[in-house]
Amino acid sequence: MALTTLPALASVKAVPGAVQSGIASYYHDSLQGNKTASGQIYDKNRISAAHKTLPLGTKVKVTDTKTGRSIVVRINDRGPFVKGRIIDLSRRAASQLDMIHRGIARVKVEVLSLPGTGA
Repeated sequence: MALTTLPALASVKAVPGAVQSGIASYYHDSLQGNKTASGQIYDKNRISAAHKTLPLGTKVKVTDTKTGRSIVVRINDRGPFVKGRIIDLSRRAASQLDMIHRGIARVKVEVLSLPGTGA
């Protein structure tokens, strides 16, 4: 299957294999305990992420293009709401990508599966 690369400002297609490149950030610690768009409570010590357009429950692979490190996360919230950013990661997910000290990272986001489709 060929991968489709989309610019950072475009919304990523909700199909397995679709790829979006852009800037990732992570949730500020002050959001700990807040309710996410999915209804789950944000826990900075769990792996999760926010995306503007992908269906809640979508599983994506996030790869730091500088280091090559990657992590698989489920989308459970909406955001980020800062211009030019494509995904917000939980603190734990950002830590596993080793981006805490940088605050942001250039990433590739690949859709692995959609909720309820088995795809």
